[in-house]
Amino acid sequence: MTSAVIAAVLAATFVTAMISGVFGMAGGLILMGVLVWVTPVAVAMVLHGAIQIVSNGSRAAFLWKHISWRVIGRYLIGVVAAVAVLVFVAWRPNEPVVFLLLGITPMVVWLPKERFRLDAERPVHAVVCGFLVQLLNTLAGVAGPLLDLFFVRTEMSRQAVVATKAATQVTAHAVKIAFWGAPIFLAGDAVTAFPSPWLFAALVPLSLAGTWLGGRILERMTDASFRQWTKWIVTAIGVVYLVRGVSGLVG
Repeated sequence: MTSAVIAAVLAATFVTAMISGVFGMAGGLILMGVLVWVTPVAVAMVLHGAIQIVSNGSRAAFLWKHISWRVIGRYLIGVVAAVAVLVFVAWRPNEPVVFLLLGITPMVVWLPKERFRLDAERPVHAVVCGFLVQLLNTLAGVAGPLLDLFFVRTEMSRQAVVATKAATQVTAHAVKIAFWGAPIFLAGDAVTAFPSPWLFAALVPLSLAGTWLGGRILERMTDASFRQWTKWIVTAIGVVYLVRGVSGLVG
């Protein structure tokens, strides 16, 4: 990695961790796009997964009293089923397809929620959430908007929504790291493919600091403004990624 790329990754880690601390998902979308832009897809997936585990893990830790463990348990049942499908199919998208998936994912926020009536607090819905979110997160790198679709109709507070979603994403990103990283490690290319350990070490405090700052901002928001801003921010990000993906396929 060049010094410019390293600087971009470090800056993006802090800023996107802060954004995720506020909205729970927009930061991950931005960070994934930055990493795919500056590094190979497999490396970007592993880096993103590692950063997001720290970001989501710390967010869940800061708000651990608000986590719904009942939802988490049911969610994990769906994750296990998704992992079985991923192992069987073993398909990995290239860069343009990843950007297309990243661009399509945020558009989920515009689906008529009154028709789907999805609710993560309902047992079956939580299992389906784990299955679909894990599949999309592994192949596209992020699945925040889809995850949000299962939480937008719950009666949970904004703190509980952010905390529980963060807990689910720790598992989601761990699976993503294994899926994309295993071939690299098995081929013995880890040393040349990934940046030096010091970069990972530097990302941890930046992610924690961004998450802490985002949490403070979240406390000052109302539930209404929280949901409204999330919708428009992720839509704008999605449009940018769709343009990037289409241009990559055409080019």
